[in-house]
This record gives sequence, C-alpha cells and structure tokens, in this order.
Amino acid sequence: MLNFKSTRERKLWLWLLATLFAIFTTLGFAGSLAREMEESFLGVGLFITCCVLVLVMVITSGLSRRPGKVEVGLALGIAAVYIMIFVRMRSPVERSHLFEYGVVSLLLHEALKERKSKGAKIPVPAITAIVIATLIGVIDECVQAFIPRRVFDPIDMFFNAFAAFMAVTGSELLSWARRRFGRSGY
Repeated sequence: MLNFKSTRERKLWLWLLATLFAIFTTLGFAGSLAREMEESFLGVGLFITCCVLVLVMVITSGLSRRPGKVEVGLALGIAAVYIMIFVRMRSPVERSHLFEYGVVSLLLHEALKERKSKGAKIPVPAITAIVIATLIGVIDECVQAFIPRRVFDPIDMFFNAFAAFMAVTGSELLSWARRRFGRSGY
C-alpha cells in the first residue's frame, strides 16, 4: 500500500497517473489525429485551449495568493515565452509534447513538493520532477518504436525534457517571486 503524506499528495499522484494513462493509451493514434486536426478549426481551438491550460497550470502552481505587480509581470513574461515557442513550432505533434510533458512535470513537481512539505526527504523537488518527466518521455519514445506508423525520435525526447524544464522553471520562478517580493506592492 502506498504511503501518501496527505490527501493533496494522493490526488496529485492520481492525476499524474490519469495523465500518463491518457498519454500512453493514445500513442497508437495521437500522431495521425494531430495531423488531421492541424488545419481544421477544431484543431486550432484545441491548440489554443491546451496553451491556455498549460499556462494556467504553470502560473497557478507558482502562486498561491493574489499576485503582486512583479509576479504579474513575471507571469506575463512566462506566457509570452510559451506563446513564442508554440507559434514557432510548426507541427502539432511537436506542440503536443509541450502540453503533455508540461502537465506531467508540474503534477510531479507539485506532488514532490507536497510530500517534502510533510516531512519526506526529497532533496530538490524541481530537479527531481524534471528528471522523472524526462525519463517518462524517453520511455514514451521507446514504446513508439514498437507501434505501427510511429517512430522513435530522439528529438521528441528533447521536446519532452524541454517541456518539463519550461513548466517547472516557470512555476519555480513564480514561487521565488512570491517569496522575494510578496505583497510589498512591487
């Protein structure tokens, strides 16, 4: 039996498992679905919705109260970076890595931070979350080598690691700004 430190931690791990289940069970048709939706109105709407959801997740995981001016500025900067990267990525398949592994790494990060806050020995939850999300991304790519019409692509492993790094770093920057500037009006 798993030894969760809190109800919140249990919920975070369950959300992570649900996310991983969704990623791995759709490997067989995710690429063709993304290509089909690339030019459609539904595909554009879904892309924008996913962008917004990842940004909201990054921002809300880094902030726990109403943000000050510095935090709002930092959140807008993070949003701008995400938007620039999403716009420059031409393939919906590449974009999907940023969504999927951004969510995976944030759920991991939050679960590890919660566990650490309850007394568990987790040296650096941010780095641990990025490493674990990257390893899951490597497994994802290795599994694809055995699925018809899918290919093993080391560049996709980079996208997975990059997505994890971006999401956790953005969340950590917002948490840092909260601790540093608080509600001092800056």
